[in-house]
Parts: sequence; structure tokens; C-alpha cells
Amino acid sequence: MADHNNPYRPCAFEGCCGARRGGSVRLIDARMPELARCLTLFQYVQAVTGGPVARIDQAGSYAQPSLRGEAFAVRPGSIALRLDGDGIDTAVVARDADTGAVALRLLDVAGRTVHQGRLLSEGDRLLVGLAPTVNAGARAAVASAPPEVPAWETGDQLAQLDAVLADGGAARRAAFHRYRGGEHRAIEIDVVASVLDHVCSVGLPIGVAVFAPAVMQACAGRVHVTDRTVGGRVFAALAESSVEIDLAAVRACRLVRSAAAHGPTSALELDDEGGRCVAVVTQFGMVGEDVHGAWEDLAASLPDA
Repeated sequence: MADHNNPYRPCAFEGCCGARRGGSVRLIDARMPELARCLTLFQYVQAVTGGPVARIDQAGSYAQPSLRGEAFAVRPGSIALRLDGDGIDTAVVARDADTGAVALRLLDVAGRTVHQGRLLSEGDRLLVGLAPTVNAGARAAVASAPPEVPAWETGDQLAQLDAVLADGGAARRAAFHRYRGGEHRAIEIDVVASVLDHVCSVGLPIGVAVFAPAVMQACAGRVHVTDRTVGGRVFAALAESSVEIDLAAVRACRLVRSAAAHGPTSALELDDEGGRCVAVVTQFGMVGEDVHGAWEDLAASLPDA
């Protein structure tokens, strides 16, 4: 199922190939709302989304996942997923015979693992038997009509995120001259590490979204600690999450402002060498006027590229 030559390197997910060494794999229903019922069944999960350039690793329980066009919220203690339903082809639960580890994996139409949730408690591993199974090929059945997705050209913050979720943001980036929802400008890539260090030092909460094909996982809260390797990898412990960004592999960073809960809100968008947006640093939802104001002051101070 996994393509080892694709840019998202699915076997970077811990335990991804456990079933090949021995174990069992069950195909479960990847369609909404069946998939949502399965994800929210589990109480304690290590959820991972991303690829070689950006990755988020979060422990907790799944919030109700949303589809493009639906409402979206990031809440403390919950794993927030947003999905492109057309891009999620398969969902499997795999048990490793050697370790007993059980993981739920979402795969896209190319067979790439785009999200993994490792079940951390024995109770959750027992609950796997309640997950709705399907026969091979069942994914081709006609699903319910997806919600309407607002146009990103005049859309709010969520419309921008949904445009990225659709295709990595490639179509949006190619036509960004049409964006009328707010301002946008290129900034220095190395600024990202300084931004994370600054918000950590002053205790300013932020939100981070990491993208893989057809999946976005987001978290929000205060940054507890940051670190940076000689090779350019940046790490941040954020709320109950760990975020890793390989700045050496980021080819562009843009500051994009769009309408959000408190008015125009800035987001730092990081693109890989293929022009795909892999991570966004911003503020999600209602955060308090003081937090929003401090974030906007910081964003306004960032130098152009």
C-alpha cells in the first residue's frame, strides 16, 4: 500500500510497516460519518500527521473530525483533524504481532499513509473490534454530498486552510494574484524559528496546522520549549503536541492575512520545494483581544524576504 518513493515517506510513521513483519490488518470504513464515529471511539491516542518537512505529534483523544466546508475548532486536550473526504481512500487498523501495538492509519488514493493514530491504552485496543469494517472496494460507493467550500479568493481564514487541504495549496498559490481577502507578502524563512522562540519567551499562545495529502491536524496553546538543530530542524512543544519543521527544506514563507474571529488575522504559511504548503502558524478562533493584538503586532514587525 505504501509508496516508499513519495515525498511524504509514509514509513516515517512509527509502526507503519509493523503488519509486514507479522500481525493483522482490518479494513474499516473511511467514509464520514462512520470514520468520525471510529476516531472518537478511542480515549487516548498518539496522533501523527505530516511528512519530511513538517510533522505534528499529539497525544489525547480525537475531537469530531471535520470535512472541508464545515465548521472547525481547535480545543485544548483534543486532536483536531480536518479532512478532504475525496482524498481519503482507505482506513485500516493494524496490530503488530511482536509488540501488540495497534494503530489506525488513513491512506490517500496513492496508498500513502497520511495520518496515523497509535492506540495507547489497552481499553482502546479492545475497542478496535467495534470499528465498522468494510469489504475491499467499498470505498467506491457514493458518499453523501460534501458541504460547499467557500472560494478562497474572497474567503476567510478557514477558506484558505481548505484550499491548502484540497491539493497542498498548489492551485491557490499559482493564482494568488487573485486573492482579495487580505494582504500577503513573502518573509524570511529563518524568521519562523525566531517567532517560535519569541512566543515561547513571552507566553503568547499560537495555533499550528500541519498538512499531509487530504489531512490537516491542528493544535493551539502556549509553546513550552523550543529547540533548533545545526541542520535547521526546529522543534516546539506546544500544549499537548510536539511540532517539528525542517526549515532547510522550506522553500518559501509567506505572511497571509485573512478574516477570522477577531478580524484580519495573520498566518505564516510554509511551502516545501514542490510548492505545497506543509504548515501554518497563526491564531485559531476566539483567543482574546489581547492575544490577537500581540500576535498581529508581532506579524507586522516581521521583515520582508
